[in-house]
Amino acid sequence: MENELHNLIKVWILAVIALCYCFYIPSKLPKGIFKLFSLTPIFIFFLYLPLTISTFHLVAITAFFLSWLANFKLLLLCFDQPPLSPPPSNLFHFISLASLPIKPKQKTPSQNKSKPPQRSILFAIKVLILALLYHCYSYKQNLHKNVVLAMYCVHTYIELELTLALAAIPARAMFGLEIEPQFNEPYLTTSLQDFWGRRWNLMATSILRPTVYFPIRRISTRLLGSRWASLPAIIAVFVISGLMHELIYYYLTRVAPTWEVTWFFILHGVAVAAEVVVKKVVPEKMRLNPVVSGALTLGFVAVTAVWLFFPQVLRNGVDEKTIGEYCKLMDLLRGLLPF
Repeated sequence: MENELHNLIKVWILAVIALCYCFYIPSKLPKGIFKLFSLTPIFIFFLYLPLTISTFHLVAITAFFLSWLANFKLLLLCFDQPPLSPPPSNLFHFISLASLPIKPKQKTPSQNKSKPPQRSILFAIKVLILALLYHCYSYKQNLHKNVVLAMYCVHTYIELELTLALAAIPARAMFGLEIEPQFNEPYLTTSLQDFWGRRWNLMATSILRPTVYFPIRRISTRLLGSRWASLPAIIAVFVISGLMHELIYYYLTRVAPTWEVTWFFILHGVAVAAEVVVKKVVPEKMRLNPVVSGALTLGFVAVTAVWLFFPQVLRNGVDEKTIGEYCKLMDLLRGLLPF
């Protein structure tokens, strides 16, 4: 663990140096091919950095933050698109926006700056649930396989939400930014479109829209017309998301991809596109009650996740490594505590 922390520190020092270069040189260049060319070494470098770490949590965070989000944000910078354009005047502000999963919230005059107490309570409840899940894993050999898989589904959601929320704290503390939440209670979803577009991992959604959805939609509008232009764009977004998840799975397992997780996202892309078609042709009064459609949506997500999303990581023992890392962390904390 000590060597891994050393590697993590080295990786992020190198990432900060690379982003300093991006701030002082490429960000000052005019948009276009030359700017893209100047950032290409950084794209490659950020794809390489997660390979120097092996611990599950550390490599997953580094891969998502640098290989996916930072690279996509820098790609947008090549064409003078937000969030890095126009570049912030402050270097540390630029580095935070580029490397952390944050999106500054648009302030309104009536916005209440105080944090709703309900969010703090929900956060604490989710921390307790995550701790309880890790405790239950000690007895998973006595649990039914489907119960364990259901626990993994809940675990994935809670740990991802807590990790992204904690990652936003430095930017909020240093720059006083109001950060948009990364999740919007996905268990309250009413449809697949609602789940993926407005509730689940909103940072990935916000970065895929300008990099994939909008360009593909502009092209398909000329070919298909405005009514159906969104369908190819939706499927393209899910294909790219699947490939990026496949890359993160490679960092986690270091084995050749099986493309199951890519097919998971392609399946969901097709399902979302079909849902959009249904909403266009079926009158609202003939649609399912939101409670029913929400339950069906969560069921579809859970079943397809068990079928296509989790098998690759389970085959390679990533779940066991994650539990083992947690146990080592708890032992380390117990050793540091005076009681």
